[in-house]
Amino acid sequence: METREPSVTQEEVSQLYQRIQHGSGDRLAALQSLCQLLHLAEAQKMFVRLENSIHVLIGLFTSNLASVQLKAAQCLLRLSHADDPNVSLVCLPATPYLLTYLSGQSAKFTEQCLYILGNLAAENKAVRNQLLLQGVVQALAGCLQSPHGAVVEAAAYSLSQLLQAKEAREKIVPGVASECVISQGILHQAVTLLIALGRAIDSGATTDGVELLIYPVVRCLGNLTASRDATPLVDCGLLPALSSIISKFLPTQPSVSRECLWLLNNLTVGEERFCSAFLKYNLVPVLLQLIPFCGGINTLVLTLLGNIAEMGPELCEKLLQHREIFSALCTSMRTADTEAVRLALEVLHLILMHCAQACVEFANQNGVEALEAIQYNSNKEISVRANFLMDRYFADKAV
Repeated sequence: METREPSVTQEEVSQLYQRIQHGSGDRLAALQSLCQLLHLAEAQKMFVRLENSIHVLIGLFTSNLASVQLKAAQCLLRLSHADDPNVSLVCLPATPYLLTYLSGQSAKFTEQCLYILGNLAAENKAVRNQLLLQGVVQALAGCLQSPHGAVVEAAAYSLSQLLQAKEAREKIVPGVASECVISQGILHQAVTLLIALGRAIDSGATTDGVELLIYPVVRCLGNLTASRDATPLVDCGLLPALSSIISKFLPTQPSVSRECLWLLNNLTVGEERFCSAFLKYNLVPVLLQLIPFCGGINTLVLTLLGNIAEMGPELCEKLLQHREIFSALCTSMRTADTEAVRLALEVLHLILMHCAQACVEFANQNGVEALEAIQYNSNKEISVRANFLMDRYFADKAV
């Protein structure tokens, strides 16, 4: 049965507005009631249509009473998270104050401000440009150094919202990398945090909800390393930490594992230092165990294996020390996932090209039969690739 949103009248919203506007009765109680109503989409629209409503709310947000400030911030948070951009964007006049209060003493108040900024950053390019001009990157950098975990989590969320923008690579990432992350050591702190969390996972010392912190931090690092400027500054010790996080959350929070694999891909593409470290830390077995998983997990794993294989003969030979790699590739070639099949053939080609002995090992593991089975695949690209590999490496074994 369809669940309907509770109803609210314009009169109810107007009466609450008058109470908070004129300070009649208990203004704090009125703000509390308004905050509860503002989770309703209809109430949000009714409130922002009232004359000067947002300016009155911002006035309370800048009040010298901490309890009133916090409750007004919660109202702004509800509005900033509205599905209707015409509602959420009314919060824009508050941005200078939001940024100013990020350096305040109250961790709870700072956290609220950060989530409002993150919600606004997701809206449109004009909003992000305004926030950038107002110095949002530098402000978020300071919050990422907070001793309060909830503040760090909220700052990472806001930064991740900025970095997901289409224009992020050209306009936002360079500023974050050069002006904030690198110069103030935030990237180092983010990496250090993930390494510490990885060790805590290995020791069984983590608590429920830690993935809410991990996800935005990993997303931020993934976006930053995609630009290549920040990659040289990342400690290779991050790799085993990400591996532990992937294994921990794959059954219950696969989205966290996907983010970690995406970051690993960004770190290893064209980077021999990270590819070598991946093998040094013996993380390939962890990858191979992920091959049967779908939802983008398998394709990210195969892309990562391809990044390592592209480094040449030395690293390919080390990959071959894991005999189960051909079994994993054959499993991928038998799947109905076209992209997984294509990537498996690409990884196979790189290994066969760089290591002459790989042909014998592949054939001994019944790989030729798996390759023959897709020579006539309905997907032309896959068929061409399979036939190419058969003709080039296994012509004498063809049936």
